[in-house]
Amino acid sequence: MSDLLHSVACPSCELLCAPPAEKSDGFSCPRCGGIVWRRKPNSIQRTWALVIAASLFYIPANIFPVLTVELMGKGEPDTIISGVIELIDSGMWEIAALIFFASITVPVLKLVGLSYLLVSVHRRSHWNPRERTRLYRLAEGIGRWSMIDMFMVSIVCALVQLGAVATINPGLGAICFATVVVITMFAASSFDPRLIWDAASANELQEDPK
Repeated sequence: MSDLLHSVACPSCELLCAPPAEKSDGFSCPRCGGIVWRRKPNSIQRTWALVIAASLFYIPANIFPVLTVELMGKGEPDTIISGVIELIDSGMWEIAALIFFASITVPVLKLVGLSYLLVSVHRRSHWNPRERTRLYRLAEGIGRWSMIDMFMVSIVCALVQLGAVATINPGLGAICFATVVVITMFAASSFDPRLIWDAASANELQEDPK
């Protein structure tokens, strides 16, 4: 029973591993050989670095064009916002709302949510750890939906290649935005939500020394 209480789940194969007596952390999983940690190492520092990097890439992702449509040798580059506006002007409100949600709302909410969680851990906040854990799960789960417009750009670029008639070329903004999505996914996975409960438990012990 004591071995079960001290067991740690492998992050790769999820096998419950009992740490060896001489090493309680950073040991190899007996089934897959992966490194097993009780806590994610340097979680706060790594998450902060990734959040800052994603925020920096998010600026050129919205400034530079995502794609350029050339028709009969003439074309004009489109950013995310200009593309959404053109879709609205064309009456395609549903697609415009989907791209706005995936490209603007989701990345901003994810960056803001992770920043809030990091600040709350730094301040050792004990406010409603259950809701903050749900916020983390939401941020981790919705990040992949930011790739919807990247898939759309890829499909359109592959299909609408009509030689001299029309071509669609992805721009620097698409590369920057894809980088933002990937970095935020790594940021969410590097954050250890158990830090939220550590602060709450420490405050409870201070309030109740018994």
